[in-house]
Amino acid sequence: MTLFRPDFSMISTQTVTLPQKQSFLPIFSGIFDPNIPEEGPSAPPPGWLDDIHGYQGLKGGDDDNPLYPPPPAYNPQPEQNRSTSVPDVRVPSVSEDVARDALLKFVESKWNYSSKPARNLTFKDLQPITVYRYRLETYTETRASAWQFEPYNGQTVDGPQYGMSPAPWDIPVSLPQRYTDKVEKIRVPHSSFVKVCHKCKGCGRTRCTACFGRGQKRCTFCHGRGRIRNKHCTSCHGRGRKRCLSCHSHGYKTCSVCLGGQNLLHFIQLTVTWKNNVSEFIPDRQPDFPDRKFEKVSGDAFFVDESLLVYPIQGFPDQEICEVSTKLINEHLERFTATSRILQQRQSIELVPLTHAYYTYSGKDYSFFVYGRENKVFTSKYPSACSIL
Repeated sequence: MTLFRPDFSMISTQTVTLPQKQSFLPIFSGIFDPNIPEEGPSAPPPGWLDDIHGYQGLKGGDDDNPLYPPPPAYNPQPEQNRSTSVPDVRVPSVSEDVARDALLKFVESKWNYSSKPARNLTFKDLQPITVYRYRLETYTETRASAWQFEPYNGQTVDGPQYGMSPAPWDIPVSLPQRYTDKVEKIRVPHSSFVKVCHKCKGCGRTRCTACFGRGQKRCTFCHGRGRIRNKHCTSCHGRGRKRCLSCHSHGYKTCSVCLGGQNLLHFIQLTVTWKNNVSEFIPDRQPDFPDRKFEKVSGDAFFVDESLLVYPIQGFPDQEICEVSTKLINEHLERFTATSRILQQRQSIELVPLTHAYYTYSGKDYSFFVYGRENKVFTSKYPSACSIL
């Protein structure tokens, strides 16, 4: 019996390649566009801006904000050998009832103090102490300028073609309420012009710094290999790269300075600052009482002198107040006339109430201070420090 043997020599041995499974994520081309510039400086570089008459030397940097001292005629000149006299004053005192009520209120604010000693103490003496607080206020106006810019979208350009820019101290402003701090920013007239954006060089877009303009970034899980331990990387699906989230795979970003407008409107901005400069002085004559406590209380202002310029106090019983008045007035004149315009000065003397109360409780001697018109209390030692009332 003859068996049938099939002849395989006529059968083709060509290998057939099966189509691979397509990834569900889009494949990014990663094409680099050399026409999109890198990010330029955030501020205009030196020489980028034009000079404006009266404002020469402005460089446009973040730290470039020069002060303009006022012309000499803007600041008053003090008269020589002039002084101010002060009326007599009576030192205030507190009664035992006021002192006791102040101590009770103080004890209530301390959770570990008992109110019993404050209610049952026996006063030995109430000594009023003379405390003067001298205050000098100098209200000034300061002017400074700096280059500023904003995206240009077709708004009106008030440039040099409309006239010369006024000098810093010739620009009119409305004065705020006297002795109140305020800052006002004003665009200098006729100082505006339009220039190509310095950051994107007029492109409106800048190259993404995260992906260097490619739109893709190397996968941080597989380090661009596409595989981890001989397995496809599940983070990048084996491609070794991922879409750049910073630019949404575009490779570029809208310019953050011109906001895509390609041009900027430059102008000089004048900053006017009104400030009340205050100096205070209290003679340190009570070693048992901290002077910093006076900062949060008020006194009776029995003397107030206000004028364009004030003059040193003479003939006051407390000679130290007279000396400090002369010293501070000279310091304010020297410091503020160099850079600012003095609009008004005011000096005052307050009599700050301070009474040293001596008392006994349970056969022992104690004391406390009552200070300020608010009748605040300070004591370094109190009879009881328990929570039992």
